Amino acid sequence: MKIGPGLFVPVVGPSGAGKDSVMNYARGAIATDHQVVFARRVITRPVSPDDEDHDTLSEDEFFALEDRGAFALSWTSHGLHYGIPNAINDVIRDGGTVIANISRGSIDEATQRYANVVPILITVPRDILAQRLAARGRESASQIEARLSRSANIGAIVPECRMIENSGTIEQAGEEFVQIIKEAARISRFAL
Repeated sequence: MKIGPGLFVPVVGPSGAGKDSVMNYARGAIATDHQVVFARRVITRPVSPDDEDHDTLSEDEFFALEDRGAFALSWTSHGLHYGIPNAINDVIRDGGTVIANISRGSIDEATQRYANVVPILITVPRDILAQRLAARGRESASQIEARLSRSANIGAIVPECRMIENSGTIEQAGEEFVQIIKEAARISRFAL
């Protein structure tokens, strides 16, 4: 049986598209809706000031939790391990909405696990993405080019997603995100 009746909203998009910024805007805008939860990721990477707020584990700690089934979803990307704790399943069972930044490769697993899934793809034009990636200063030119190539056909890779182009202000993209969440949650709650 798929987990429901609540809603799971996986947020995907290329690194540098502004997923965290848009989600942070939405978090503030819908803070009073206690049925909406933003999942806190567990990552095998230390927290840094310019990175998302997450829980950090060593690889050994991560694998031990994964072996015990502590994650609703887990994946590996760019040499790091990511997990979404099982606590989200209780929120969804209780009819709530869970929003989580996940890997696009985990969308299929999410749709197999949850009854109501509304993926959101946050993207930007290639030239803006290249500028943002270069401004971070974390990757070489060849690594940036590899990321740009990987994101070229992301819309086709994530079918039936709601798409937000984050090339304007954060308020524009954030309000679009909030409206998608409110509409999807309303439909999900109506079905209870």
